[in-house]
Formats: sequence, structure tokens, C-alpha cells
Amino acid sequence: MVLCIDKPWQPREEAAKLPGQLGVFELADPSGKVLFIGVADARSLFGLRSAVGEAFETVAGAVQFRVESTSSYHTRYRELLMVYQADQGALPAANAPMRLGRLHP
Repeated sequence: MVLCIDKPWQPREEAAKLPGQLGVFELADPSGKVLFIGVADARSLFGLRSAVGEAFETVAGAVQFRVESTSSYHTRYRELLMVYQADQGALPAANAPMRLGRLHP
């Protein structure tokens, strides 16, 4: 079972072509280090397209992204944060601190 987003990284310029679907996304620096994990939820005006575009405006150093469309966006968002925190010991630099559960094998 793959818990991380396994899609290939796309350059920032491709964000304008994203669909208006709901889902989760990651932003990364040129080396592929995840800087931010985000969600396009019911409050996102144009789904992933607007959520990713807005995140690029606020996350310094982000040049690429990857997305996953899902109707379970809230659960998947928290799952991605928990996986990252378990692997790295903290949330991505651009994510605000939040209380999360723990993943258990």
C-alpha cells in the first residue's frame, strides 16, 4: 500500500491546467523536498487549480507539485501529514503546526 502521493512532479507552470476537482497536493523545491502539503476542499473556488496556484504564491522556494484527486480529501490530507511527520519528525516547513494522530502498522 502506497501512503504517499506517487504521481510524478510537475513544474509550477502546469498548475493552471489542473482540473477543478477536489483533492490533495504537495509542493516541493527543485530537489523534490516537500515544502507544503495542501488540500483543495469544498471551499476552494476552482478545486485543485486554485488551491495549488494560491499555495505557490505563499510557499517560498516551491517550483513543482503533484496532486491526487479524491473525494475523501480531508482524510487523505491528514494521512499525508501523518506519514510525513512520521518519516521526517515534523510537518513540512510551510504547514502550520496542528495536532495529528499517529500511524500504526
